[in-house]
Amino acid sequence: METNEEKGFYKLSWLQRIGFGSGDMAQNLIYQTVSIWLLFFYTNVYGLDPGTAALMFLIVRLVDVLWDPLVGAFVDKGNPKWGKYRSWLILGGIPLAGLSILCFWNGFSGSVVYAYITYVGMSMCYTLVNVPYGALNSSLTRDTNEITVLTSTRMFMANLGALIVKSLPMVIAIFAPVAANGEAITDKPEAASAWFITMTIFALAGLALLIFCFVQCKERVVMDQKESENVKASDLWTEFLRNRPLRVLAFFFITAFAMMSVGNAADAYFMNYNVGATPLMTTAFMWLGTIPAFIFMPLVPAIKRKIGKKGMFYLFLGTAIVGMAMMYIFVQVESLKRFDLLCVAQFVKSTGIIVATGYMWALVPEVVSYGEYTSGRRIAGIVNALTGLFFKAGMALGGVVPGMVLAMVGFNADLSQQTPMAEQGILWLVCVIPAILLLLAMWIISKYELEDDVIDKINKEIEARNK
Repeated sequence: METNEEKGFYKLSWLQRIGFGSGDMAQNLIYQTVSIWLLFFYTNVYGLDPGTAALMFLIVRLVDVLWDPLVGAFVDKGNPKWGKYRSWLILGGIPLAGLSILCFWNGFSGSVVYAYITYVGMSMCYTLVNVPYGALNSSLTRDTNEITVLTSTRMFMANLGALIVKSLPMVIAIFAPVAANGEAITDKPEAASAWFITMTIFALAGLALLIFCFVQCKERVVMDQKESENVKASDLWTEFLRNRPLRVLAFFFITAFAMMSVGNAADAYFMNYNVGATPLMTTAFMWLGTIPAFIFMPLVPAIKRKIGKKGMFYLFLGTAIVGMAMMYIFVQVESLKRFDLLCVAQFVKSTGIIVATGYMWALVPEVVSYGEYTSGRRIAGIVNALTGLFFKAGMALGGVVPGMVLAMVGFNADLSQQTPMAEQGILWLVCVIPAILLLLAMWIISKYELEDDVIDKINKEIEARNK
């Protein structure tokens, strides 16, 4: 008698689920540190002006437009002896860790050329890890419920990494020089070595987690070598044009990650200049941006069963908008400008963002299966290169938009007290612009058509056809 496992609907052990999730935790320790803190490091420690940094973030993303499709095709076409996808956790992970450390080295302080070389190199290595890692998800099983549990575990681990990343001010303070008033100097050139040491710790921990992910994952649902020989980079755009659910998901990715990236990049400025927070207060505030993951992500399978995947997106994206509105009001109304109220708003906002943006990764294997169902080819690497491209386009906005807005409102890193216009610009980056992007994301996800019964039917038909 045939079992579901024989048909590709594999169940994973908890060690395997945690092992897979550790790969995302690793990438958070490395890439999210870069995404959240590199702009602040460049402007306040390294010595770049916001406009120059914003242009660099844009150019790096243009490089990704060319690089990501090549990586997707190369990964799908190749068959390294350690596994089609998991091999790159090691092969790409080692240079990723090294270059991320060099991004936070101040040896060539103020050098635009050095900043470009290290940031472009780090971003290219990140693609070598992130695209295969995303494809690895769809190679483990076809089981929709298992993928939901796997994604929840992955996002739990990812947010554990994010929690550590958001503790960065406290870690830097341990190694930073101390001012005459006894406070650690973390936002000046004198703190350069503290930033370098902290990034070194995070990067090496991330590399160790990538190795653990490599050990625990086993690829079972992959395209065979004969099929993979014909994969080419142009397949990325061919698949994009013919796979409607993929297009919807791609635009959701760029909008969601733009929203997160703009807010994350502005948080350090917000806490420094709008709130006047200490490193401990900043860490507590940023922790509240991650803690909801440990409460709500384990509940995602039950919530999805109750209200459906679209209902879940609407509920939590709406919750995030409410949290942003609360934060804006609390900062604008002097009598409500209290740190405890800001923390409540941060918790509400983050609850919505974490669940909605966490679950969207479970949709990637669905659009991979839909592509296989309609074309006969399971090009998971190409699909993940495309979602990765839009994900990084959103991340680029997280660097470009804050840098441009800060330049427009006259932000000056040499001033401890910014002008009212600069403070208002920072507030827009934290609350208003992300809220507008969330409304757009709600409209985009309303167009997604692969409900659970549809994708389950598709997967069963693929397995029957393959047999």
